[in-house]
Amino acid sequence: MIKHIVCFKLKDNSRAECEKAADILMSMQGNVALLRGIEVGVDFLHSSRSYDIILQVVLDDKAALDKYQNDEYHCNVVKAHMHAVTQSSVAVDYVI
Repeated sequence: MIKHIVCFKLKDNSRAECEKAADILMSMQGNVALLRGIEVGVDFLHSSRSYDIILQVVLDDKAALDKYQNDEYHCNVVKAHMHAVTQSSVAVDYVI
């Protein structure tokens, strides 16, 4: 199993924009069949080192991660929105 984690710092980190982005990320549940698990969280501290949103997904293996990166819903809905609203992001992928 693979865990894919992405932290997003939004251009506008207002509560409304964070919640909208979180909802769009969560919309992958049921729309991206490769996902074995998904968790999305919104930061509440807003410290200088905080990112605004975290996405964690679990996938079967590296091949599934590669397919996920090119999944139609993930690319056309989720990535499209997140690229438009994100100032910066960091990611980590590891075997669990």
